[in-house]
This record gives sequence, C-alpha cells and structure tokens, in this order.
Amino acid sequence: MANYIVGDIQGCLHGLQQLLQQVSFDPLKDKLWGVGDLIARGPDSLDTLLYLRSLGEAFDTVLGNHDLHFLAIQAGLKTPKKSDFLDALLQSDQVEEIVYWLRSKPLARKINKQTLICHAGLYPSWSFKKALKLSDEFSAQIQGPNWVKVLQQMYGNEPSVWRKDLQGPDRARFIANAFTRMRYLTKGGKLEFSSKGAPSKAASSIQPWFSIQNHKLKTQQRVFFGHWATLMGQTHSEQFIGLDTGFIWGNHMTLYCLETDTRHIVSNKESDKTVDTKIKLS
Repeated sequence: MANYIVGDIQGCLHGLQQLLQQVSFDPLKDKLWGVGDLIARGPDSLDTLLYLRSLGEAFDTVLGNHDLHFLAIQAGLKTPKKSDFLDALLQSDQVEEIVYWLRSKPLARKINKQTLICHAGLYPSWSFKKALKLSDEFSAQIQGPNWVKVLQQMYGNEPSVWRKDLQGPDRARFIANAFTRMRYLTKGGKLEFSSKGAPSKAASSIQPWFSIQNHKLKTQQRVFFGHWATLMGQTHSEQFIGLDTGFIWGNHMTLYCLETDTRHIVSNKESDKTVDTKIKLS
C-alpha cells in the first residue's frame, strides 16, 4: 500500500489521471490524499469531483479556499466568475450530493502521527492536536443546519491574529482563513493576505508562515500543503512540504509518495504533457 498526496488539482482531471497512471495507482490498495482546491479555474471541475468520489475510501481530502467558495456560490451567497469554469458543476443534477460530500471534509487531517495535511498551512502557534481540534470545530459548523450562515460570515480578513478567546463568527473566520488563505504573516504574527508572490520578492516586513518557528511541532512531524503556486514547492524545509506547483498556470502538478519520500510530476505544457519524472527529495 502506498499513500500519495496530490497538490492543487483545480479541475484539471487530465493532469491528475496522468500522475496516477505514472505511479500505477491502485485504488484497491493505495490511498490518495488531496490538499484542497480540488476545483475551479480548470476545465473539468465536475468530472474531477465525480472521479474522486468514485474512488470511495481510496481518496480523502481537506478543503481549500476554492472548495469553500464553491459551497458559498451553490448556497447563493456569491456569484461565480467566468474564470472559475464552474457552470457544468453548478448545473449538474448531482450538485446537491457533491455539496453534502464536500461539507463532510475537514480543513486539516492527520494521515499518521507524523503527517498533517491542510490547504494553506499550519498557523505557527498551533500544534497538530490544536489544528485538528480547530478543524473539527469548523467542520461541525458547516455540517450543521446553519452551515449557510457560517459560510456567509466566513468572508473577511479580520481578526488577523489568533487569540484563544475568539468566539463566534470571528473564531470561525480566523480558522478558515488560516487553513485556506494563509501565505505570509507580519512580524507581529498577523495574517497578511495582499502578498501572493514568491518569498524572494516579498517585503521585509512579512515572512512566509513556514519560516516562523513553531515550538509546538516535534522534529519528525511534517506538514503538507498546497495553495501557494508561486512557491513552486520550494520551502527549503524538510518539515513543511509545498505541493502546489502551478499546474493550472501551465507548470506542473505534483504527487508525493509518503513511503518513498518521492515527488512525481506531470507538466501542463502542450509540448510536455507526457513527462514521466521523479524528483527525490533531498
């Protein structure tokens, strides 16, 4: 059995299927894990979700910002953009079942004692245990009868700093933002959402979340995340593993095998769609 973690799929089913074929993925014995943003911007959001659901227990995922936004759109809270390419999904006769399925997924999930997956990352003052507890809090709300109201109150950038005494919509909003939108923090520990580029081009007043020491983590624990395409997977850390390598932007989709610590990639460039490359993590 092998555990594979895939970066942001974003409705690009052809890229995912090429990767799975590359590693001879067998749903009868292997497990595929998603780091969120399964849909939006790519051409096949509906077919992607139908395929992933068809894998049954051989697939599980956390939610990303695009997944949550789709739920808000379906609930009538937001209007889809043309660039989201969600029409087929929204018009599907299976959309209600898909919504229910997505609502059952958490913001953070532990694959084993040493491995956590989440979409944007792990807020630097949270342990695995704390992250999973907060994820469960949010999940309970979007699985409950008032889930539409929770999504409606989810939008916004404040509060920008975690406090244990946060309550209600403020608490839920921070949890969602940290797990699905976070890239940079200020030196005061505030979430900073305006900067999306590579760290080499960032202002000196902000830092990537993964460069801030997390005293709650053990040395052997690792966090796998997506969301940040401009990183191209480069965190310069063996503890924080970035898997969004910008397939939707013409770059690569990345699949990571836990058992071999190997990255498998497939290119989205028309001239290089059948790339069969493995990058051993040093």
